[in-house]
Amino acid sequence: MRVLIVDDEPLARMRLAALVGQCEGAEVVGQAGDGEAALTAIGELSPDVLLLDINMPGLDGTALARRLGNRARPQVVFCTAYENHAVTAFELGAVDYLLKPVRLDRLREALARAGRRREAAPKQAAGYLHARQRGEEVRIALDEVIALQAEDKYVAVLHGGGELLIEESLRQLEEAYPDQLIRLHRSCLVPQSRLVGLKTLGDGRTLARLAGSELQPEVSRRNLPAVRRLLRMG
Repeated sequence: MRVLIVDDEPLARMRLAALVGQCEGAEVVGQAGDGEAALTAIGELSPDVLLLDINMPGLDGTALARRLGNRARPQVVFCTAYENHAVTAFELGAVDYLLKPVRLDRLREALARAGRRREAAPKQAAGYLHARQRGEEVRIALDEVIALQAEDKYVAVLHGGGELLIEESLRQLEEAYPDQLIRLHRSCLVPQSRLVGLKTLGDGRTLARLAGSELQPEVSRRNLPAVRRLLRMG
């Protein structure tokens, strides 16, 4: 079970990592000191479980859990020094709510519960795009895609390993994967799971922030309301 620790206190992260190391079948794949860094890490590392603090500067733990929404997401275990957020935590679908200092037996119990919930969750059908490269067919999973951009008669698939061209149109892709892709403007689609925020420029333009990438495509005024709704749902 892949675990991402999110806490603004380095000593708290260190202690949780040591405890996870004593939990059979679990490994720490990354750490983040705030909610924004966690969103990027989730996109890059695909953890199964978040050990998530609540009181953090900027994007706090409950706001981060809301941002994840119902999209493909890790199981959330809140780890906090405060008792008064428990109701909100479980309303957000948390697996467990652990009070600091976290005990090893409670952490093991929470991870076991997260594992059972993960196994019981319905599996989303994986989406794949097909392209040809050097005369051979290449298949790339949608969750590896950073962006899809129209270029003349083709669509460029931007991913971590480079770029591929496919013959399907953006409209065809949008209709084939309505729950996995979102349109930013007439020439660009991105996976919903990549979208982590917006950036407004001084000239009024809005850019999309994508997990695991420095690419910041522009969002058109026409598509901006839908993008904002998706971020609020998350």
